[in-house]
Amino acid sequence: MIPARPLLLAAAAAALAVAGPVAWVQLVGQRGVRPSAEAVAPADVILVLGAGIAPDGTPSPYLRRRLDAAAALYRAGVADRVVLSGDGQPRRDGTPYDEPASMRAWILGRGVPDDALTLDREGLDTTASARRTVALTGARSAVVVTQDYHLRRALFSGVRAGLDVQGVGVSAASVRPLRWAWYHLREVPASWRAAVRDLRRRAAA
Repeated sequence: MIPARPLLLAAAAAALAVAGPVAWVQLVGQRGVRPSAEAVAPADVILVLGAGIAPDGTPSPYLRRRLDAAAALYRAGVADRVVLSGDGQPRRDGTPYDEPASMRAWILGRGVPDDALTLDREGLDTTASARRTVALTGARSAVVVTQDYHLRRALFSGVRAGLDVQGVGVSAASVRPLRWAWYHLREVPASWRAAVRDLRRRAAA
């Protein structure tokens, strides 16, 4: 029979191996969280992260909230460029899929001119979106717009991409409670992966 103490120590070490990276990501991101749009300082760009599109090609409810918030920030003069970053890759069966184009069509109707937009069709995850924002625009500072549960991890990715970031969280309310719970719960493994990926990148540098 295995003594209880080694089992407890092993369990504590495993918990720390998970909780430590997650807490690091969340704490780094917390520094850039702003309580409201009014608390956001001017920046080089506003970065809107993708959140899926409907079968008819329109933005999902979550994505519409992000775009509406970004448009309001633009109209308030926070930045003169808006980066629309998401998945623009066709599906495996060849079906067209262009999240940034859908985002563009929506935000054009909300007071943001076309010449203020940068479309990133290779923003396949949060880290890629942050890094490609720097590569495409040369920005040094950004305001990230996403749902509140995702905001801290998104800001962590911005910091690791070399951006001075702030963030505004929009509502994650959903008519589907299980989906709402899933989105929140998956931030734990997603934050862990973000931390580990960053550590590996730095070790390889």
